[in-house]
Amino acid sequence: MAIGRNLAIALGGGKAKRKAKRRSPGGAGLPRLWLMTDAQRLADPLPAIGRLPRGAGVIFRHYEAKGRDALGAAVAHACRVRRLTLLVAEDAGLALRLRADGIHLPERALGRLRHLKRQGWTVTAAAHGPRGLRRSGGADAILLSPVFPTASHPGAAGLGPVRFAALVRLAEAPVLALGGVNASTQRRLRGSGAYGVAGIGWAA
Repeated sequence: MAIGRNLAIALGGGKAKRKAKRRSPGGAGLPRLWLMTDAQRLADPLPAIGRLPRGAGVIFRHYEAKGRDALGAAVAHACRVRRLTLLVAEDAGLALRLRADGIHLPERALGRLRHLKRQGWTVTAAAHGPRGLRRSGGADAILLSPVFPTASHPGAAGLGPVRFAALVRLAEAPVLALGGVNASTQRRLRGSGAYGVAGIGWAA
């Protein structure tokens, strides 16, 4: 997990473009390091969560996983013990039940962003290009992907460091680099303006 922590430090040159409303126990400001759970690549996220540094964040996905609520409860408990920020992907009802700090919206669900913000939620948004960035207005942070080729999107070309940096400049919220970011590729993102990093692969 030192890899993930070092990635966040290396990429953390970007600044928050505005303060985000948070109910996070992790302290002021958005986390720079985020672990995203994944039913296929990280079926049991608890060991990886146990290695996260205090003040990091977890986005609980496991969209169609059997026993999602029970696993979510275990993840929420682990996050409270370790003082990590917890967001639940897409499901506001589950986020309420787990007493999560906020909600993460995939790009397909960004039409709900303004409604969730009006309800007082902290919301992060996924974006894959200029259209996603435009629809992410009002989000507390944007996960921009895929920066590099990744196992989560086999066959898809990454944005690359030049296009990624250009899109970061267009964003109205802090941008987290997602997709193929590891100890090797992170060097190509220095100076890009990324606020931090999110991922699965470096934790699997």
